[in-house]
Amino acid sequence: MVAALTEAVGLGAWTMLFWAPLLVFAVAGTVFAVRLHTAGNAVPASAPPQAAEPGLSGVGSTRKIPDRSDTLFWDLFMGSAVALPALLIPTVMSPWAGAVLATLGGAAGLTAYRYSPRVLAHQELRRQRRQAQPAYKAAEALHQALLARWRSYELDPGCSIDYPAITDVRMPETSALIRAMREAERLQSVPHEGYVPAVARLEVSLAAAERAAGMPSSRR
Repeated sequence: MVAALTEAVGLGAWTMLFWAPLLVFAVAGTVFAVRLHTAGNAVPASAPPQAAEPGLSGVGSTRKIPDRSDTLFWDLFMGSAVALPALLIPTVMSPWAGAVLATLGGAAGLTAYRYSPRVLAHQELRRQRRQAQPAYKAAEALHQALLARWRSYELDPGCSIDYPAITDVRMPETSALIRAMREAERLQSVPHEGYVPAVARLEVSLAAAERAAGMPSSRR
């Protein structure tokens, strides 16, 4: 009897080592996929239809938006196809192992449900930053060019004599330019928090200050 009990315990341990990771990943992955497709990729019912795209025959065709219910069905189906065998087979072989696996699966599902919004938000932020990277690089190059243009006015004694208003902070346009420069420099360290529009405002402010100072277009 002791030998049989020892054998059952050993079988249950090996069962846990094999099936537990599979069950945990299946349950957590299913919950994560469901949260992703219900929160991140949901298409509002009032969304306008997709524009027609010309087909090979020249007749316009529309792109269909995947039905969310179909997506959720396949999420649940694929997850269940892995999770149910990972739970039922060990339960038949060792009831106590099945009980432990059921507990682990429930804990994995609750954990995934709780933390998946944070993971999804982090992924969305990374996606937005990747998309904004080209615009940031272009804004950074423009920023440096605008600063170089401004420094050329500050370092040119003749410019200060002929066009003193360009460096006179008492002028409203020059004062607004200085504020725009400070804002762009402050936001450069956090480029995804308004840096690109700040550089655009700096360009407009510099052009306004040049016009107010009477700067000829050849020097701009």
